[in-house]
Amino acid sequence: MLEYIPYGKTGYFNQLVTDFLAEHPQIRPFYTYSPVHPDFAAAIKARQNFDTPRAALVAALEAQYASLAPTKAVQDNITALLQPTTFTVCTAHQPNIFTGYLYFAYKILQTIKLCTTLKQQFPQHNFVPVYYMGSEDADLEELGSIYIDGKTLTWNTSQQGAVGRMHPEGLEAMLADVKKAIGYAPHADELMELLRKAYLGHKNIQEATLYLVDALFGRYGLVVLVPDSPALKRLYLPVIKDELFNQVSYGIVNDTLAKLTEHYKMQANPREINLFYLQDGMRERIVRDGDQWKVLHTSLTFTAASLEAELEAHPERFSPNVILRGMFQETILPNLAFIGGGGEIAYWLELQQLFAHYKVPFPILLLRNSLLLTDELSRQRMQKLGINVNELFKRTEDIVNDYVKQHTNASLVLKDEYAAVEQLFDALEAKARSIDVTLVATTGSERTKALKSIGKLEHKFLRAEKKKFAWQTDQIRQLKNKLFPAGSLQERKENLLPWYAAEGPAFFDQVLAAIDPVTDQFTIMDIPAK
Repeated sequence: MLEYIPYGKTGYFNQLVTDFLAEHPQIRPFYTYSPVHPDFAAAIKARQNFDTPRAALVAALEAQYASLAPTKAVQDNITALLQPTTFTVCTAHQPNIFTGYLYFAYKILQTIKLCTTLKQQFPQHNFVPVYYMGSEDADLEELGSIYIDGKTLTWNTSQQGAVGRMHPEGLEAMLADVKKAIGYAPHADELMELLRKAYLGHKNIQEATLYLVDALFGRYGLVVLVPDSPALKRLYLPVIKDELFNQVSYGIVNDTLAKLTEHYKMQANPREINLFYLQDGMRERIVRDGDQWKVLHTSLTFTAASLEAELEAHPERFSPNVILRGMFQETILPNLAFIGGGGEIAYWLELQQLFAHYKVPFPILLLRNSLLLTDELSRQRMQKLGINVNELFKRTEDIVNDYVKQHTNASLVLKDEYAAVEQLFDALEAKARSIDVTLVATTGSERTKALKSIGKLEHKFLRAEKKKFAWQTDQIRQLKNKLFPAGSLQERKENLLPWYAAEGPAFFDQVLAAIDPVTDQFTIMDIPAK
């Protein structure tokens, strides 16, 4: 069973996202294609006019997959990328330990679903779903934890730098905690075996993630791209050099940012040089100081000549930040559409003029699907309480208050009493004015006090009445906490492992069937009991 609610009515998405979907005039100039009625034919034409480095891309992918045994669907998709009639749909995410959040799977499945839809619309072309791994992200605090069975499990390691390059040492303890959390679910053993092979059988996190994502989604033909590659970075050297020597992006993006910040709070600010210097155990900003380039928090310094030499010898040591990452992706992939969350859409909106400057096609931007998964027990509770799932998007206490007011026999809203007090003080104010005009202000002050007193009484009446509905209000709070853990959207908090342990690969098939690749609606999906 599927239900829908517009994103703007959930209360969990900011104004920028809702305006983006509504194509509001103040935000519409900052992206090329409609996010709800995109012109894929125009996007295809734009990509055909751009010289994508297909041979180098395929060679890099084949090297990345050399140690795996990819499915025929993946092998065929990699080979198809050599053809000028093949295009990609891409989503990107960091290599969160054990996949991180539920929405990680939703992004990937939406990418897969869109490729299927596009093949039906444009049978003369091929469409390849791509997961672009943000393995150069250094935020271990964000990437090294998962929330499962009501607890946060964290990887304890002292490693620094890009998380993708970290060694999976010390993950045995976390695997044991995961095993306890998923218990003896029908698919728990096969899932644990897969996780052990991924994390204990590979030398670093990006290789482990490549193995895991391929094992989970390879049957759909998903291609995983690890951009931390000398061969791929070499394709981006003209932009990297321009950034280091001319700092072009800073002015262009700041100009766009000045217009966007008139209406929205933006989260990505360009630096003068939007590149990090990357080595094992270290990812630090590059700054220019006169005729020298320095790597912050290190003793590394380059002249123009030594920087040129370093670029030629080790392009993999230069890591684009959020401002330059998207254009790197669109330079190396024959990409039509990028699927991202609200935060990702926000920073992409800053980049259109930068893409235009470098003559790189700007992709269709699509908001990733958001889903709330409900189980049989939760549905039974809702049915008993007589509330629908849409009501659960409200604040917990608002749900409780509304429920009590709806089901009580007492009159808890003192509307008539408020009206009576207002009427009384209207008369008193008229009398005060006839006696002494200076008494009007005093009367107004007493009116305010009286109305506040009624408000306090109303609050006490409601609080007292809630006690009579203790069982029902407790059920509402439990339901809300289960479906919106820690007051958050389920997909932004929970991990997919318990769902996969219960359902197995069929879990992805169920979600894939529910996904609408181009939509402005939040999806509520019932996972049927086995």
